[in-house]
Amino acid sequence: MDTKILLCYALRFLLCCTFIACISTASHTISPGHSLSGEQTITSPSGKFELGFFTPAITPPSGKFELGFFAPGIPQNYYVGIWYKNLPNRTLVWVANRKQPVCEPHFSVLKLVENGNLTLSGPSKVAVWSTNSRSRVLNSSVAKLLDNGNFVITDAFNSSVVKWQSFDHPTDTWLPGAKLGYNNRTRRKLVLTSWRNPKTPAPGPFSSELDEIPFNLSSYPDTFTRGRLEINGQLKFYAWDQGFREWTLISAEPSDQCAVDSSCGAFSICNQRSSPRCGCLEGFEPKVRESWMLEDFSDGCVRKFPFHYNPGDSFLAITDVGIGYPRNYEQIINVSNDQCRLECLINCSCSAFVYNFIDSRRCFIWIGDLYNILTMPSESISISYSPDSPGLHLRIVDSTSETKRKTTWIVIGVIAGFFSILSSTFIVMVFFRRRWSAGALATTDDSLVLYKHRDLRRATNNFSEKLGEGGFGSVFKGTLPNSTAIAVKELRSMNQGEKQFRAEVGTIGVIQHINLIRMRGFCSNASKRFLVYDYMPNGSLQSLILGKNPRMLDWNARYHIAVGTARGLSYLHEECRDCIIHCDVKPENILLDSEYSPKLADFGLAKLLGRDHSRVLTTMRGTVGYLAPEWFSGEAITPKADVFSYGMLLIEVISGRRNREGLADGVENFRPIRLANAVNKGEDLFTLLDCRLEGKADRDDLSRACKVACWCIQEDEKDRPTMRQVVQILEGVLDIGVPPVPQFLQRLIRSPAEGINYMETTSESG
Repeated sequence: MDTKILLCYALRFLLCCTFIACISTASHTISPGHSLSGEQTITSPSGKFELGFFTPAITPPSGKFELGFFAPGIPQNYYVGIWYKNLPNRTLVWVANRKQPVCEPHFSVLKLVENGNLTLSGPSKVAVWSTNSRSRVLNSSVAKLLDNGNFVITDAFNSSVVKWQSFDHPTDTWLPGAKLGYNNRTRRKLVLTSWRNPKTPAPGPFSSELDEIPFNLSSYPDTFTRGRLEINGQLKFYAWDQGFREWTLISAEPSDQCAVDSSCGAFSICNQRSSPRCGCLEGFEPKVRESWMLEDFSDGCVRKFPFHYNPGDSFLAITDVGIGYPRNYEQIINVSNDQCRLECLINCSCSAFVYNFIDSRRCFIWIGDLYNILTMPSESISISYSPDSPGLHLRIVDSTSETKRKTTWIVIGVIAGFFSILSSTFIVMVFFRRRWSAGALATTDDSLVLYKHRDLRRATNNFSEKLGEGGFGSVFKGTLPNSTAIAVKELRSMNQGEKQFRAEVGTIGVIQHINLIRMRGFCSNASKRFLVYDYMPNGSLQSLILGKNPRMLDWNARYHIAVGTARGLSYLHEECRDCIIHCDVKPENILLDSEYSPKLADFGLAKLLGRDHSRVLTTMRGTVGYLAPEWFSGEAITPKADVFSYGMLLIEVISGRRNREGLADGVENFRPIRLANAVNKGEDLFTLLDCRLEGKADRDDLSRACKVACWCIQEDEKDRPTMRQVVQILEGVLDIGVPPVPQFLQRLIRSPAEGINYMETTSESG
């Protein structure tokens, strides 16, 4: 009986493999584990669509519809899209990664993973787009390109089971058979969103929810038809004319381009009969000229000269114009024309006014930006400076007075500069004289101060109030004579001489970033070395969420701390003149100011203490649990070591507990293992959240944080993202795929004794 069961399972397995092998050879499918890159393509069954890499400048292969990579105008940017294949001019109908392009198609991969998720990754191997689809059975999904323009992921054995489809994620084009509006199955509204401009498929400012088709599809039975939300905000419907080999316009909603709300942006006028249709008002110019060259007018216009409030401003009367969709306006009844003008003059935010004598003597004044100005049906627009002229009265800036104002400020600046030079010369002389006598550095707010040991002893009340202690030394609270609170760190394990110490501190001290703690100065006294920092009133992240008496930090505050910490590390790794590896990223070194903004502390101390800092780190309190595997394997230490430490820290921010807690109940309760398994298996991530939050967290932010943490603690540093990529992912700019369970965690699962020994080492160290 057992032999028959085994034979039955073996036969089913062979049939499954044979089926998958067959569908993988079809030109319109992507089977599990297979991918597309370079010039590879797939085509819909009748040759109506195709998938492959391309740019608009390259003529696509033959066929009707295609799905693939394209770069609109910029060869370095590639996207995944669907387009008609056999038509002479490529017509795109769908874009996948419109927010995040990839570069170099030969090193970019569109792959259907074994769990049913379709991902797009660039040369860095980081997923920039995915369908986020899942299948309970491995290798049971297949991606297909259908003849109706829909790209779907279905069950490999039952094509009626659709797990994901491009029709549920429309871009700027509607195809027959696609539905818009509220989708009960996905619980999201499906709308069309225009491109940013003809060369950029990123979402533009216009969107449309198609309620009904304004024409009868049965009238075009053998013709390609489509609807597209153009970059000007018009929803146009086209049919393919086989005779003329071109697209014929069926209808446009609205028929007048100028009837689209904000189609020309602020302070511009729309004229349906002119080309280009949008133009700036008198005294204004395009805000982004490059966008106007691409007929993207949504950024509008700005004043040529800066606006300064002046009760004596004049107005320019523009007649034969109207305002299509009035906004940002106020109305006053029963006033005169002069009173209407005065109301606008005394309001520094008033941009224009209109006075209507016939309709109850109404006065309309516009506050802030002015939108939706369009020409009325006449041959030309008349402009007048007369205060009694009808029409729209636009507040203008007198360029002559602006020039006079600039000239006045230039004269004042020259005089002030002359006196500044004289005073600066005197100050510099005094400064160098004091420095020569005292041996101190500059004592201004923007540079380091050389403190004397007796001054620090007095400021800290003989170092009586200890704030904390770590591997680099002890920290004491102090107060300067001007009542400024400071934190004084006494360094230990110093081997440098006086000259080298000053050079290193001078390098670290000039580093300024909003998420790095500010160094005020230092003290070098015989064998003792001190660093002086700004005092952080809310202490460390460890004391807030991991201490004996933790405070309640909501999810938004924790996420803000996680993003700020990542920004600080990214600055150290990539934006400093010399790359600085922190080497000790942990909650104790994340300090919080009065507004709970994170400040990364102890950065650069590994560099300051010399190359033997690894010896210090392995004996530091609470540090072993954050060290990357390369610290123990003897490999070279790179910024990716900080990425690993950040990942371990992020897990503690999410859970509100030390990672080692719960180990007594088994290695499976080791928090990094729980998080990695939950992310990899698509389980409910709210079970990982700090119970004190009671599930009050943003689902998308929590998902991004968990994925980032798991990617950061990958054993191979090449699999970890950079800190800049971490910031982009947490801010929602960059998408990320599902990470695998790190290899060192897999070894801990297979060998619990090894895991317990590892965690005991961590506990003893911290």
